[in-house]
Amino acid sequence: MTLQRIILLVGVSLALYYGLTGCTLGPDYQRPEVQVPTVYREEAPWKEAVPADVLDKGTWWRIYGDPVLDDLQDRTLAANQDLKAAVARVDQARAAARISETGLYPRLDLDPSVQRGRSAADLSGGRAVTTTTLRAPLDLGYEIDLWGRVRRSVESSTAQYEASQAEMQNVLLTLQADLTRNYFNLRSLDSQLDLLRRTIELRSRNLQLVTSLFNNGQVGRLEVAQAQTELANAQAETAALKRRRAATEHALAVLVGEPVSNFNLPLPPPNLEVKPPQIAAGLPSALLERRPDIAAAERRMIAANASIGMAKAAFFPAVSLTGSAGYASEDLSRLFKWDNRTWSLGPFVTLPVFDAGRNRAQMAQAEAAWQESVASYRQQVLVAFREVEDALSDLRILAEQAEAQQRALKAARQAAELSGKRYRAGLVSYLEVVVSERTALVTELLATQVLEQHFQSSVSLVKALGGGWQDPGTSVKK
Repeated sequence: MTLQRIILLVGVSLALYYGLTGCTLGPDYQRPEVQVPTVYREEAPWKEAVPADVLDKGTWWRIYGDPVLDDLQDRTLAANQDLKAAVARVDQARAAARISETGLYPRLDLDPSVQRGRSAADLSGGRAVTTTTLRAPLDLGYEIDLWGRVRRSVESSTAQYEASQAEMQNVLLTLQADLTRNYFNLRSLDSQLDLLRRTIELRSRNLQLVTSLFNNGQVGRLEVAQAQTELANAQAETAALKRRRAATEHALAVLVGEPVSNFNLPLPPPNLEVKPPQIAAGLPSALLERRPDIAAAERRMIAANASIGMAKAAFFPAVSLTGSAGYASEDLSRLFKWDNRTWSLGPFVTLPVFDAGRNRAQMAQAEAAWQESVASYRQQVLVAFREVEDALSDLRILAEQAEAQQRALKAARQAAELSGKRYRAGLVSYLEVVVSERTALVTELLATQVLEQHFQSSVSLVKALGGGWQDPGTSVKK
């Protein structure tokens, strides 16, 4: 009979709960308006963004066709500690969401106990009594969610879990982009080192030539000193670049998740003719929907909005159902006899009467948190558009700069070659050779750096667009 009553009361409570699901306090979430341009300044198409960060981003770095980079990305995915920490945060948020969901259901606890006590002799002359009481109750606890407090709590924790997923994707995307940028920086440094190596060889031959001419009395010591200075300068620049390369390689080791002392990345000879892939300005603007940082910001807004409902529910009565059923006896052998059964059922109501303004302060706090989340979301959208515009304009301007730099490099090489011929023919001093070769070296170093910046900007564009994509006009996924 007791069990039947418990089941009946729980059933009535659940029916009451589901019958009142429309009575959920607090505003339902609506995405706030944000100011966005109708078109990109760089003439890329645009449409209103709806976060879709769950879409597969793909292995976007494979567009560069570099197997060494592919291998580094795979190793990073397996061993980077920041990524593992982000995954652990997702697991924590998932568990927190599951904890909140348990509030939707009754809780049953088995609470067996043994209590031994002694009563004092009464004034009428009765004896003192020592007793042992054994209990084996099954306790019921259930909050009837009349005002939606529990449902809003579930909504908030679920949104926080989804935000943690988006943040983990943002960590992954940032990690992949940082690794790619550092890798291209390393390749650029190797290109510059290769250029300086060839420059040192050339200047060593020049020094031998000038020294020979000096020994034959054809030139003065000044020209020997100039040749020695240029050679030493190239050697000093090489040492500086090697220091930068070591630091970049160490940064790659940390990103890959390996000890710096064990990490070594010898690269094949650089191909100076390699160009970054063409990323058309007409990429679908729907890619902005997939930015994980924007998705995380919106999920945090949803959580903050749900918190307003939780704060509002605190102004209303809280109704809980409590019950207990089991057995109690002073004799273990008779504990589970039918006559020793016990039970109790009843609602428990809490109505706030005076809290010195606590509930109002909590409501104000929840509303302020909502306003903060809205401002953060709008700011993140503005930053996203700025980053896309920056990357698009960088790619366009760098393409123009690279063309001009190549023209300058071609002219500087011709001037250096002519100066060498004129010097060997005795028509000019060695100073002209020094100036022309120095100009050619600086111009070629700049051309290498512009090429690296072009690669870096292409990575920035991919990151600004939220990762990899599938072009609607093709069936090939990058």
